[in-house]
Amino acid sequence: MHDAAFAADPHQVYDRLRAHAPAGPVELAPGVDATLVVGHETALRVLQNSTLFARDARRWKALNEGRIGLDNPVLPMMAYRPNCLFTDGAVHLRLRKAVTDSLARLNITRIRRDVEPLADYLIDQFSERGRADLLNDYAKLLPLLLFNKLFGCPADIGDTLTSAMSAIFDGQDAQRANEELTACLMELIALKRRRPGDDVTSWLIQHPAGLTDEELKDQLVMLMGAGVEPERNLIGNALLLLLSPDTSGRDSGMLIEEAIDHVLWNQTPIANYATHYPVQDVDLGGVVAEAGTPVVISFAAANSDPALAEARRMHSKGAHLAWGAGPHACPAKDPAQVIAVTAIEKILNALPDLTLAVHEKELEWRPGPFHRALVALPVAFSPTPATRMASALQNRTVAAAEQPLPTTPVASVRQEPARKKGFWSSFLDIFRV
Repeated sequence: MHDAAFAADPHQVYDRLRAHAPAGPVELAPGVDATLVVGHETALRVLQNSTLFARDARRWKALNEGRIGLDNPVLPMMAYRPNCLFTDGAVHLRLRKAVTDSLARLNITRIRRDVEPLADYLIDQFSERGRADLLNDYAKLLPLLLFNKLFGCPADIGDTLTSAMSAIFDGQDAQRANEELTACLMELIALKRRRPGDDVTSWLIQHPAGLTDEELKDQLVMLMGAGVEPERNLIGNALLLLLSPDTSGRDSGMLIEEAIDHVLWNQTPIANYATHYPVQDVDLGGVVAEAGTPVVISFAAANSDPALAEARRMHSKGAHLAWGAGPHACPAKDPAQVIAVTAIEKILNALPDLTLAVHEKELEWRPGPFHRALVALPVAFSPTPATRMASALQNRTVAAAEQPLPTTPVASVRQEPARKKGFWSSFLDIFRV
């Protein structure tokens, strides 16, 4: 599941496994064996039975016995962390309640209000060129910047958070990036303990669960990991569907919401994940998963199970497993969809003649066992002026001009050395939110 052939056509693997049983053996990465669940009913059985199937990766026998190298590429996605994804029982309930209660304070109006200026800012970065890579110039960056806003990041912390998370997702010196990510999140937590704000970080700190700084850091990392990669793939895959002349996309009047539902069913952004570890040997429809071995849920394969043919044809929202199921189901389903819809609306309205710059068959899918993600999404359009943020900048300039001049003598003002600005600090310079 880690080579280019799988990335190009994962369903040939799912169909081959399903022909024999609802689950089967796979290799996630060189030397990393697992059981992949491809049947919808069996997937639900695993996801909903937390007594028999644990999420705590400290049960992973091969890792404990030293048979998985610490530099293995799937380890960052599978190794234990004390957050909602990798805990069970009372610990999981405590951590998840802190997260779900904090996310519940984000209303839909606020999310749209936060996404729209970020989308305008990013579109301004490439609209005059007449060409762009909508995945790396837009779909990837928008969720990263949005989390800076939701977490209440000041400029310098937000720049580090954006660059570190990008490096981790792209596999660029992941160890150094992880150290930078940890340091900047601990700095953010210390700041919010001193000066709380109207943001997710502060709400987690204030929650009655009483999370420690380490627990806070791990929940923030989990929120970004569970939000950024799936969101960029949801936006990117839906844009591909809407722009493709070979599918029933925008030209047929397909709504953005319909495109998103189609993607959740057929190009599931996180295709295979939710790793479980059986607490005892268990029979999965004729395939035995041994205790302490990874059992991975294929949301994509479960969604394409022939047993769901009618539900898939009707695009029934309640049947697909793109959001998971059971005690670990995604707690941010509604915000995630609002973010994607808003991001897609903004780009299609801003650049109405947007078209794919290459034939759909020339597009590449990024190798990896867990995601369904494009490498790039090159597009072309009529160049337009980068003026979408101009009114916000003009309003700031007018407001600043109306303020009284400072009385501090110029000679006494200490000049700070200039530093290279990242996306977040550049955005804040234009549109303070």
